[in-house]
Formats: sequence, C-alpha cells, structure tokens
Amino acid sequence: MYRYFIQPQLNKINKSVVGYELLIRQQVGSRWVLPEHFSDIPIDIMVNTLLKTTSTLSLKVKTISVNLNRRQILDPLIDDALIRCQQQIQPLKLVIEVTEEPGDEQITSLELLGMLSRFWEHGMEISLDDVGSGNNHYEQIKNFLPIASELKFALQNFDEGIENMIIQDHIKRWQKIAANNRSRFMVEGIETSDDEEIASSLGIKYCQGYYYGKPHLLRLD
Repeated sequence: MYRYFIQPQLNKINKSVVGYELLIRQQVGSRWVLPEHFSDIPIDIMVNTLLKTTSTLSLKVKTISVNLNRRQILDPLIDDALIRCQQQIQPLKLVIEVTEEPGDEQITSLELLGMLSRFWEHGMEISLDDVGSGNNHYEQIKNFLPIASELKFALQNFDEGIENMIIQDHIKRWQKIAANNRSRFMVEGIETSDDEEIASSLGIKYCQGYYYGKPHLLRLD
C-alpha cells in the first residue's frame, strides 16, 4: 500500500501555506517507509493515489509538488499519466521536483530537457531541487532555467547550517540566479526559530522544513 505524506510550503511574507510537497511512502506492516526504488512503484497506483490526494487538497493551496527522478521523467507512461492528472486537477498546479537517484547520471541534460518541456507545455511547473549540491550545480542545470518555476536549496544536504556564512553566500548566489530567471526561490530544511530568523534576514520569501510542519499522513476521507 502506498500513500502520500504531505509537508507544507510557506510564504513567509504573508505567513500562508502556498503549497504542499507530497512524499510517497509504502506501508510495511505497521510502519510507513521510504520505497527502496521510486521507479518500482506501479504507475497506476502512483497516479490514483496522487489524484485522491490532490482532490483533498485542491481547495486549500495552489500548488502540489511531487518528486520524480530522471528515469521516471523519461518514462513515457509516467509522463502521459501525469499530464492526464494535471488536466483533471486544474486549476491546481502540479510542480515536478527533479530529484536524483543512483543511475540517473547516465541520462543527458538534453534528454531530460525534452520531457520537462513537455510537462511545462501542459501547464505543470518545474522545480529544480537540491540546487548547489549533488550533481545540481549551475553548469548541470543552466539549460533547465528557462522553464524552471522554482529553485530549491536544501539545507539538509550540507554539514553546516544556515548560520554558516559560506552557506549564506551559497543561498545568496542561488537567490540571485532565481531572481534573474524569474523563478521562485525556496529554502528547505528550516528547523528552528533561529533558522527562520536568519532566512528572514536574507530576504527568503518561501520556506519549508520541520519548523513549519513535519511530513504527515494525509487523511483521504
């Protein structure tokens, strides 16, 4: 059994929830665990679960973010299913967060850009997750910037916290890149009031993290 856990995404300026990130989990016995490989999740189960979840949230927020790795993005069956899903849930927007998984490094940026452009053309938004870490440095993602609605900087990917001046310099750089490309810039991994205060001092408008709410199972009544 698969279900989505949700975590709120905040607009700090007006203190409102603007979206939710959906994190799929598998029930094993009495526990909900991270699937070993996201690509192993049956497409019909993923899409049906997504439709049930989005119908519950459609009147509460404007965007719903789902994580796809590169292999999933290049799967035409998944792509077609998500496009149909977007058509059914309008005006709610699906935000496709591009994530990494072992083996994805074999997929070229040109291949990925073709499929992401197709999502974009069908009304979805593209989020470049984990910018500045892993393989998501500027040279690796610059070709995606024209269609990216959002850049996400994940504090949890670094050994140092947001209080570290080097991390703040990284944030300012990506904040500028996002502004130059008219994209939202979101910092995730805000866990304390001190983190939140520093984010405010840096002019961060959009945030996500345990300070605002941990991922929790959404009831589908």
